[in-house]
Amino acid sequence: MRTLFHPRVAAAAAALVLAVAMLAPATLAADVTDIGYVDQTQLSNIPRFAAANRQLAQYKADLDRQFAARMRGVKNASDQGRIAQEFQNKMAARQRDALGPLFQRAQVAIASVASTKNLSVVLDKRIVIMGGQDITRNVIDLFNGVGDPVPPVSTPPPSSVGFVDQVQINALRKVKAANDDFVKFQQEQSNAAQQKMKSAKSDADRQQIFKDMQKTLLDKKKQTIDPMVDQVKRAIAVVAKKKNLLLVIDRSNLIYGGTDITSDVSAELK
Repeated sequence: MRTLFHPRVAAAAAALVLAVAMLAPATLAADVTDIGYVDQTQLSNIPRFAAANRQLAQYKADLDRQFAARMRGVKNASDQGRIAQEFQNKMAARQRDALGPLFQRAQVAIASVASTKNLSVVLDKRIVIMGGQDITRNVIDLFNGVGDPVPPVSTPPPSSVGFVDQVQINALRKVKAANDDFVKFQQEQSNAAQQKMKSAKSDADRQQIFKDMQKTLLDKKKQTIDPMVDQVKRAIAVVAKKKNLLLVIDRSNLIYGGTDITSDVSAELK
């Protein structure tokens, strides 16, 4: 069972994450009845979740004020880092206490509904265009019911939907090397552009410096990143074909069930 409400990492210019391919042949359509999906936005609006989030927002506001007060006059970078880590840990601990039991209850509710409906996998609604069963209402009703949801006795049946843990793929030596090389190059180009900006005499000159940097980065990406992305996609396609999978998604979009092919893809890439 997967963790609900995965945080989405904002992609800044300096950030680089290899995209995991989604493979879906024409056979994946409305006739696939063992795939369900959940609207996690609706789940997050359940009164218990909403109340917990309001409490967390208030706690964070109080914590921010305490943090600002502690940081006043602290000039040593090491001390600043220690204090920042201390407050981050406090916030993380409060989030676990406030949301952990609710996440667990929701996960059990999803597993129970999925088992009742003979679903092999439950996905995030955001990646579903057509087909599948919407079990959001069933999950909410069970979550809000009297007593605790009862987990299913059996494990999810074999699924034609596979998933890859992108974090693990990105940590592979050659994938990480390509990412690190690009990030280093990007930082060097950014520093060089900043130096050029200091002597730029007009907005047109500054715009040209920026355009030149963007083109240089795009060319570098085509040389180092795009080939690696293609390798990852090919590896996923090979494994998916061997295992007769209809669909391969990133782990972050999976809520329940599915076939984990991360280790197979990692082996194919080595």
